[in-house]
Amino acid sequence: MDYKDASLSVQERTQDLLGRMTTEEKIGQLIQPMGWKTYVKEADGTVQVTDEFKKDIVEGGIGSLYGTLRADPWTEVTLETGLTPRQGAVAINEIQRYAMENSRLGIPILFGEECSHGHMAIGATVFPVPLAVGSAWNTELYRKMCEAIAVETRSQGGAATYSPVLDVVRDPRWGRTEECFAEDPYLIGELAVEAIKGLQGDRLDSNRTIVATLKHFAAYGSSEGGRNAAPVHMGLRELHEVDLLPFKKAVRAGACSVMTAYNEIDGVPCTSSSYLLNDLLREQWGFNGFVITDFGAIQMLVNGHNTAENGEQAVAQSLKAGVDMEMSGYMYRKHLGQALSQGLIEQKDLDTAVMRVLDMKFRLGLFEQPFVDPDFAERVIGCEEHIQLARKVAQEGIILLKNEDNTLPLGKTGTKLAVIGPNANHVYNQLGDYTSPQPRGQIVTVLDGITSKLGADTGKVLYAPGCRIKGDSREGFAQALACAEEADTIIMVMGGSSSRDFGEGTIDLRTGASVVTDDPWNDMECGEGIDRSSLNLMGVQLELVQEVHKLGKPVIVVYINGRPIAEPWIDEHAHAIVEAWYPGQEGGNAIADILFGDVNPSGRLTISIPKHVGQLPVNYNGKRTRGKRYLETDLVPQYPFGFGLSYTEFKYENVRVVPEVIGPDDEAEVQVEVTNKGAVAGNEVVQLYITDVSASVTRSEISLKGFRKIHLEPGQTQTVTFPVQKEHLELIDSRLQPVVEPGEFRLMVGSSSRDCTACSLHIQKVGVEV
Repeated sequence: MDYKDASLSVQERTQDLLGRMTTEEKIGQLIQPMGWKTYVKEADGTVQVTDEFKKDIVEGGIGSLYGTLRADPWTEVTLETGLTPRQGAVAINEIQRYAMENSRLGIPILFGEECSHGHMAIGATVFPVPLAVGSAWNTELYRKMCEAIAVETRSQGGAATYSPVLDVVRDPRWGRTEECFAEDPYLIGELAVEAIKGLQGDRLDSNRTIVATLKHFAAYGSSEGGRNAAPVHMGLRELHEVDLLPFKKAVRAGACSVMTAYNEIDGVPCTSSSYLLNDLLREQWGFNGFVITDFGAIQMLVNGHNTAENGEQAVAQSLKAGVDMEMSGYMYRKHLGQALSQGLIEQKDLDTAVMRVLDMKFRLGLFEQPFVDPDFAERVIGCEEHIQLARKVAQEGIILLKNEDNTLPLGKTGTKLAVIGPNANHVYNQLGDYTSPQPRGQIVTVLDGITSKLGADTGKVLYAPGCRIKGDSREGFAQALACAEEADTIIMVMGGSSSRDFGEGTIDLRTGASVVTDDPWNDMECGEGIDRSSLNLMGVQLELVQEVHKLGKPVIVVYINGRPIAEPWIDEHAHAIVEAWYPGQEGGNAIADILFGDVNPSGRLTISIPKHVGQLPVNYNGKRTRGKRYLETDLVPQYPFGFGLSYTEFKYENVRVVPEVIGPDDEAEVQVEVTNKGAVAGNEVVQLYITDVSASVTRSEISLKGFRKIHLEPGQTQTVTFPVQKEHLELIDSRLQPVVEPGEFRLMVGSSSRDCTACSLHIQKVGVEV
């Protein structure tokens, strides 16, 4: 059989295999059931495939499995019932072996896994969430993180990941803000390219690389009111210029898969948009991969969007629009055959989708290497190198928002600290959504990190939770205030939680001990499907901070959260504020590194933090015409995009552009001298912004078009250069084409979107000598 001949081209093998398949077998390749339901773990740790899985194989086979190693409350896979790194590799081998040996053509299964900030399997490294990754402004570091995630996933048999998330955040009340990098499409696009490099590498048929899936296509972060999967109201020109930009960059970098978004854009669901999936993605951008839906998205066409009367119409709409695989649903299996017989789709529509799936399996080398090495999985998953990498990413993503009178860094001797707050010692609250169950010893909390930093004298550190994230119980206030009374400095670890109910019980607010009750408490206020109408701290957290502040001692607030927090009282009264987002398993160590000055903070905001939720939208790159102010307040955020403090001071001098006049297709270079004027070494994020002074369409006030993270020793000066090319100057015109219009551009370089020094560049008309 030619399709088994590795010496032939992928195209030849795909055509041969397709010609041997029945309609039922073709449909089977387009479905992706829930993988964790395909096996049962026995008492001795071995696994057996389920009868339902065997039935699916007999009835035409399965093209892919979703989340086979996923563990969380939704899957009901726990530390006890789940699989270790080695067991997971053995289990996937068993599932794969059964599928190949008991199907007519022996087509291997493509295992797809969730890996937003680490493989969502027991024992895998938990990295900081994407919002924290974006805040590091370090593309090379992110690529290394992606390489680590890829090898941990592939070593167990996972061959595709449903990341990176390239949504542009417009409203941070959205619960999935934590899964995104930024409110800026240029920054997202730069990180997207590194994700493709890190996840897919130079070749897919390796035990260290996986298929990257770009999601959610498209404009999912621009939903009405910040509500998950709500409609998107946006014109095509803006869609191309903003939300589609990161996807376009990632596709051109070689991304192999794309996931459709749940939302509609101007009345057309993304899951049935032929314009997005065929005209734009494949024909215009040249995408050469396969498209998968989000979970249950095709069903929404019948019950939700209501663009289809029944299942046959829904699957026909999706397949003809360019959807190749259905994630974790059975709409394709139930209705594609009937849609074919009713003439709603043609055989060629089915064949096109199947060919794309088979093509990817050949490119992944699954026919030659369908099985993985459990020894390798056991060795690489959660290894020390990856743990230290997680700490490094967390360190670079932590942002110092306020540091009154140099409250930070703290000294390690001669001081007693009170560590107070619901996130000070809660394992799951610092990990973010899409996280697997964790053994306690694998996670370093803030209390752990501070205690470790100060050594054996545990009397230097006092702890009390004080309150929960949500709820109005103040029974922990007394103990928290007692700890604060004894301390010289108080560290209050507040914020939010994306922790689902992992069965860890609740916390005794008086002692901080974990207790099991008949009424387990869930503090989740962020994550998928958890959208909010405000951005303030929930529960009685603000009240607790206010009570502690009355003691007149230095108060340092550390936020651990998945979206911006708007608390003007804390902004005004706290002596120092540290934003850590969800920093992952090494978060406690990384936060302690920052607090005690072992690491100079270098994180910078990638999302503007408003003074009040009523200011939204407050993204830095809003239009010039967005208005002046409200009656009660202006439009200036509390903390702007790109902002972050350091323990040293950086000075920008001699900003210039060379040459100052160019043609539309020419290039220029912006140069700036950056000097560390302080007494300690530090990293600075040098940012380039561009303003088109006048244009044929209204444009953003300023737009990020370059950034460099540099390291400077005290007194050191470095000249930083940025190329200014066509892509940095162009706009999308009324014909949806990118053009560079002649005129004046202001180029601004600085430490944030609010703190820049400008110079000018002039673009001459075509035909005018430069």
